[in-house]
Amino acid sequence: MTTNCAEITDEQKNSLDYIIKNEEIRTVFQPIISLRDGSVLGHEALSRITCESEIKDPEMLFLAAEKYNRLWELEMLCRKKALKAAFEFMIPPYNKKLFINVNPNIINYESYKKGFTKSFLAQLDIASENVIFEITERNVIMDLKGFLATINNYKSQNFKIAIDDGGAGYSGLNLISDVRPNYLKLDMKLIRNINSDRMKYALVKGMVEFSKESNVSLIAEGIETYEEMDTLVSLDVPYGQGYIIQRPDAQIREIGHDVLQTLRTVNLKKNHIMQNTVSSLYIKNLSIHAETVSPNELISNVYDMFRLDQDRFGVCVVEDGYPVGIISREKLAIKLSGQYGFTLNARRPVYEIMDKDFLSADHETPVSTVSSTAMSRPNDKIYDFIVITEEGKYSGVVTVKELLLKTTELEVSTAKNQNPLTGLPGNQIIERKLEQAISCQERYSVAYIDIDNFKEYNDVYGFEKGDLVIKLLADKLTSALPESEFIGHIGGDDFLVILSDHTDESFFHDLINNFEHEVLALYDQTAVERGCIITCSRKGEIEEFPLMTLTVVVINNNGRNFTDRFELTEELAALKKKAKESKSKGRK
Repeated sequence: MTTNCAEITDEQKNSLDYIIKNEEIRTVFQPIISLRDGSVLGHEALSRITCESEIKDPEMLFLAAEKYNRLWELEMLCRKKALKAAFEFMIPPYNKKLFINVNPNIINYESYKKGFTKSFLAQLDIASENVIFEITERNVIMDLKGFLATINNYKSQNFKIAIDDGGAGYSGLNLISDVRPNYLKLDMKLIRNINSDRMKYALVKGMVEFSKESNVSLIAEGIETYEEMDTLVSLDVPYGQGYIIQRPDAQIREIGHDVLQTLRTVNLKKNHIMQNTVSSLYIKNLSIHAETVSPNELISNVYDMFRLDQDRFGVCVVEDGYPVGIISREKLAIKLSGQYGFTLNARRPVYEIMDKDFLSADHETPVSTVSSTAMSRPNDKIYDFIVITEEGKYSGVVTVKELLLKTTELEVSTAKNQNPLTGLPGNQIIERKLEQAISCQERYSVAYIDIDNFKEYNDVYGFEKGDLVIKLLADKLTSALPESEFIGHIGGDDFLVILSDHTDESFFHDLINNFEHEVLALYDQTAVERGCIITCSRKGEIEEFPLMTLTVVVINNNGRNFTDRFELTEELAALKKKAKESKSKGRK
């Protein structure tokens, strides 16, 4: 229940004074994890009252502090406790993110600012870039201009900003636009039952698209069920926290094995969908387990199932684990219509009216096969749901709507996320993979691969031969690297490789030699013998250009951590420029 200031009694003032004076506050931490692999992004510091009090919870405590003008004192106490706890319980130097809730109306107090100087945090081995101020939408900002100036000041010192309770406030979009946060935490009310609420699903889906365009990382708060987690993974929400992951605790604990296993399972399903075409995707990845009935179930009971659940599209009739028929909403309605339809059929068993001629498919049948079969059915059956089986037994169902939506989604996704020339993942997937590598804190290396003098070759020999050069490099990369390693095609003659270990340019020595040898076959013999190509410039002057070679630069996280993919790619680009300049000087 939400408490308001009017409900704060004078008796609670003494409790507030006692709590602040005696520092009866302790900090507990709740992890925020990647919903892709379960790695810990950071922890939210939450304050708890440590004594018996008229004030029952933190929300009431802060409302009382606001009412009695002691808000900044309470905030400072909570921040001091949080930083001390972070220092004591987390292994210094703490390299995760520390999320700290802040009331926007006290963030610009000079006393508060002094508690977050770089020198002060350095004493606790906490880097400023690992501190995230959570600003809640629910607080009305009294001095917006001063608040934004303070936010920009913190950002200039490498502190990060999160908007808390995203979607809970009515002016939230304006706040997001003004603050331009690094993180946006989706309010738990948006997350609750998102797996069954289409409106919430659509809202969060829109926020995911917004986050990708604006480079704001989404965090789903208050995840309480595996079904919610599954849905958030399918929506591509990158981070989450909630009781299903881990409850707040004074100790920093490992993420539970069951949570990690669940994430692996749902991501395997999602990745299978995202990385495969319709022809290679199995129908089991679209299947849902819907409620079934036995053949002897009364028709009246089945009717009640539809009446109580308006979203129920049908029911599968199962006997001894095997599907024997289906009942669709439309056909049941027709059967029970008329003056005496319900009276005549209500007490009969469902097997007497069920459809025994239904479409079923083994769970490892390709989606393309199921889609083709479903669309070739007679018109009166074309929209009936499909029953999915495993070794003949009931496994789940797939609706025609879901089948068509996923088919279209996969075709669009494949076209959007793959480079049409090489078939390798394009920029969107490259960005996700880089973010995943950076956030996981595991060993990794990133290589930038570029073909030298490609543009000149393309100008002389034409784009068709130029395409053959790019395909040659893509083939060389694919054959040289294990399937477990990531290869992306940025565009043109630029490629990016992410390796799951620390390495350097020497790793690509054989690849470079093989490519530079085989690419000679794409020149005419005269150019190979001369060691260059000769062409006429736009000014009518004769110019010589060297034959194509490869430039490969590599960086890794051995001894350093990148804060985001922009920092990493900027450094890669600088290394590539330096390597090319060095080659150019060497030729001279």
